[in-house]
Amino acid sequence: MPREAAPNDELGTSGLPPRKSRAHILRLLSLVTPVSEQELATALWITLQAFLVLCAYSCIKPVREAWILALPSGPEYKIYTGVAIGGSAALFVPIYAKVATWWPRDRLIVRTTLFFAFNSLAFYALYQSFGPTLWVAVAFYIWISIFNMMVVAQFWSFANDLYSEAVGKRLFPLFALGAALGAVAGSGLADVLIGPLGTASMLLVSAALLVLSALIVRVVHFRELAAGGSLKRDALEPVTRTSEAFRLVLRDRYLLLIAVFAILFTLVKTNGEYILARLAKDGANHQVLLGMLGKQQLNGYLGAFYARFQLYVNVLGLLLQTFAVSRVVRKLGIHVAFLLLPFVSLTSALALMACPLLAVALPFKVMENGTDYSFNNTVRNMLWLPTSRSAKYVAKQVTDTFCVRLGDVGSALLVLAGAGLMTWPLRVFVFINFVTLVLWLGVARAILARNRALSAAAVPASA
Repeated sequence: MPREAAPNDELGTSGLPPRKSRAHILRLLSLVTPVSEQELATALWITLQAFLVLCAYSCIKPVREAWILALPSGPEYKIYTGVAIGGSAALFVPIYAKVATWWPRDRLIVRTTLFFAFNSLAFYALYQSFGPTLWVAVAFYIWISIFNMMVVAQFWSFANDLYSEAVGKRLFPLFALGAALGAVAGSGLADVLIGPLGTASMLLVSAALLVLSALIVRVVHFRELAAGGSLKRDALEPVTRTSEAFRLVLRDRYLLLIAVFAILFTLVKTNGEYILARLAKDGANHQVLLGMLGKQQLNGYLGAFYARFQLYVNVLGLLLQTFAVSRVVRKLGIHVAFLLLPFVSLTSALALMACPLLAVALPFKVMENGTDYSFNNTVRNMLWLPTSRSAKYVAKQVTDTFCVRLGDVGSALLVLAGAGLMTWPLRVFVFINFVTLVLWLGVARAILARNRALSAAAVPASA
């Protein structure tokens, strides 16, 4: 099991400011969650890594939206690409699982991160050469959808590998806060830089941030090796001895429930994104018809809209992460925190069924995504703490990449049938979300019941 901090353990204190300054830092962090002095240094490094990973993604997320929504039928293209994204995930996950049998965790994470940084530079070159053509916009949308899920899932696999369940439940809100700060910083950078420098410039920023995050993985890895303990042996070995990623999920009921949850959650979220995108595009087109917006300004208008939207979402997520998540988890348990998002989504669905307007969709989508990025993001990663090392690295990629993108495929098929073939009104998509949310709640309750059993079984083993 991962090493727990001991009272006389000096790991985590070297390289930090003097003890008086550390006391101030610990008091500040206590606003989020309790952190011991022995845990401080490594916890801060991992929090910084989370910041950089999410900043790298968030600063190019508006680029994804701007490039594809500027195309004719852009909102539909967003959903149709879900099929290609699902197929790409089905290809990448087994490759990742195979690579995980070759390399120890530091090489696996560093090399995967640098691979995506190189991809970002490649798309910058493609955009400079060919512009926002259909194939560049669609290829970038597919790539960023895989990049986001794999890199973020890999970060949380690393955090799960470092900490025991008890320590992880206490420190994960801090790491998620780092991610929330990174998301705010990334969306803020995009909001400031896209106007004067253009959308493609954000790809260079993202690549640089990914390189820095890879360096931090090396720092944390060698700090933990210096500490010794049971993790020293595991850290030098490949993270898993099996490449059968999908079988690993299918043969374990707990992992299978998490996989089903990922599909249902993504189906609801992607349908909600489609509803918002269609309302936003309709509003922009209406301004063009009124002469308030030129057609050549459509790309920048939509990019700015989504940059502001992401900023609102990330600020709300940051506030919830800082002042609410850890307190709810400690006082009410992960079970209450895990069920919060589906109840927010149910409220959003009911409001949109009554009044499907952008003025209604925008604030509810901000609340929904803010809750997702704080409560849901933190707790669903805590669910992996009582699982095996192979599950944390390989099965987590299946659920967080393939199953999430499988939910995108389901949403793509719904849009193809509803918007492409039968011209359903938006209320039909909202109603489908409502039905899916009811199923989501049932699966969530089953996951929580199994989580209780696994956590209870792990207590005697660690005693």
